[in-house]
Amino acid sequence: MDTILAWLQPLNELINDPAAAQLGFAALLGLAIFTLLLALSMVVMGVSDPLRRRLRRLEASGADGTASSESGFREWLGPMGEKLVPSEEAARSRIARDMRRAGKRSPGAVNIFFGVRLLLTAVPPLLMLMVLPFLRIPLNIGALLIACLAVIGYLLPRFWLARAIKRRTRALSRGLPDALDLLVVCSEAGLGLGAAIQRVARDLEISHPELADELHLYTLQTRAGMDNKAALRDLEERTGVDDVRGLVTTLLQSMRFGTSIAMTLRLFAVELRDKRTQQAEERAAKVSTKMLFPLIFCILPSFLLVTLGPPILGVIAAFSRQGL
Repeated sequence: MDTILAWLQPLNELINDPAAAQLGFAALLGLAIFTLLLALSMVVMGVSDPLRRRLRRLEASGADGTASSESGFREWLGPMGEKLVPSEEAARSRIARDMRRAGKRSPGAVNIFFGVRLLLTAVPPLLMLMVLPFLRIPLNIGALLIACLAVIGYLLPRFWLARAIKRRTRALSRGLPDALDLLVVCSEAGLGLGAAIQRVARDLEISHPELADELHLYTLQTRAGMDNKAALRDLEERTGVDDVRGLVTTLLQSMRFGTSIAMTLRLFAVELRDKRTQQAEERAAKVSTKMLFPLIFCILPSFLLVTLGPPILGVIAAFSRQGL
């Protein structure tokens, strides 16, 4: 009995304090609102439907070959974002194209993207709303913080997508010169375009996995019966790299006019090598201008302090000894 009374003593003190009771009530109210919204979203979007969960799991297994680590996120976030996908075909195709360029080619990648956006837009403001009574900050500042969290959560997935596209584009651009050199060697050895690309994709799996994955997908498309021109166009659209676009255009022109593919690849490799050299020279020319600001604001003050500091201190000490 004494133990129970000891446990209930802090609760009685909390109830007797009006301010603490108000804060506790606000926290419980916020938790109840969050739980209600989560339950409504699960009921409306069909997250709790076992049939739909199994269908999505089978779809993911059929698309990826194995049950990937994204299946859990797809199971919960896919239905949440499905209702938020734009109804306009142009906007939906643009998001799907960006997801492909970021390396996310699963069937529910767009739904997961919008589900993550909804999660980041709703959950942090609700958590801030629950914690706000304990922070004892003005109401206007709290509302501003909640609005800022919602805006940041809404923009963060798009920012991540842009960075992922930029990182993958850079990786594809770095691996393209090596792929071109290998394609030239394979073509001059007598292999056709499809066989050469398949061999290059196998050789680049370790050094440039992103480019190897794109080339491997090209070979799978041609094996499935897609025309070489259509597969090249899809490779150009899927990567979004300017150098790949130039390579595809060059290969399509070679197929159209019947010229040698090996000679075409060699000429494009030389042109790409010259382009890389010009870009390196341009970056090297910008180094002196970029180093000017760190030199002035970081290195020069330290240099002046080291060189002029002791003489200035000596002059000050000499004047002080003379009573000046």
